[in-house]
Amino acid sequence: MLHPSPQVAQALAQGRPVVALESTVITHGLPYPQNVETALAMEAAVREGGAEPATVAVLGGRLIVGLSLDEIEYLGQQAGAATVRKCSRRDLPIAVACGEDGATTVAGTMVVAHLAGIELFATGGIGGVHRGHPFDVSADLRELGQTPVTVVSSGAKSILDLPATREVLETEGVAVIGYGADELPAFFARSCGLPVDVRLDTPDQVAKLIAARRRLGLSSGTLVTVPAPEEACMDPEEAEAAAAQAAREADEQGIHGPASTPWLLRRVVELTDGRSMVANTALLTNNGRVAGQIAVALVALRQDV
Repeated sequence: MLHPSPQVAQALAQGRPVVALESTVITHGLPYPQNVETALAMEAAVREGGAEPATVAVLGGRLIVGLSLDEIEYLGQQAGAATVRKCSRRDLPIAVACGEDGATTVAGTMVVAHLAGIELFATGGIGGVHRGHPFDVSADLRELGQTPVTVVSSGAKSILDLPATREVLETEGVAVIGYGADELPAFFARSCGLPVDVRLDTPDQVAKLIAARRRLGLSSGTLVTVPAPEEACMDPEEAEAAAAQAAREADEQGIHGPASTPWLLRRVVELTDGRSMVANTALLTNNGRVAGQIAVALVALRQDV
């Protein structure tokens, strides 16, 4: 069922640190060629952190764990194409059974990472509760509540209803960690004023928390939130104004469901004259590096036990 790359298979067999990466950022998040450049930059950042990157996708019905350069390029050129299914938990068996190409969301990547035995997963921002649509809740939140994978992100995407998203995470029993931060990051901005459950400042501290969750036998995941780099982040008021305007326009145009997040992100890029894309790419690579460092610390912790 799973098709790990030779590099990922070897790293897992040898007990070396591995970090999973999603693929919707390639097909549904950024335009070509920035999508390919960002995907490769994330992989490089994971390696800088000391771990092996494993970008996840479905190609021809095969669950690939660790895309090759050619496969990343192929997906990059399909950006926006209706032929690539956006795969959450619900969609994975459909894509596999029908022999389709699919890009994995946060939830979809968590499922595959867990099947492959990968603990750490780095992304930009998780999904959440959509503004003005409290029943439109991303499957990412439920996945975090039921799949024991640690997700390193810059919080939830700022186009979402962040207070409602924070409440759902609490309901799902997900520990929200502020990595060097006392407040929840707001994706493009470093803070949104909402509290985290605990602040941890080092990879070793996060690794110990992950190990404690494992010893307790909890099936929930852990969310490690990392503020965007200071030099690339946006002013919180500017980020909020752009997100609110984009949400209003989406409602006016009747854009809802799976199509809404890619549309909203593209609109925010336009409203901020590209500043949100600069912040997005910076936080993606930073999160990949941090996830790599945590994966290294987790492997070291296992060896010390």
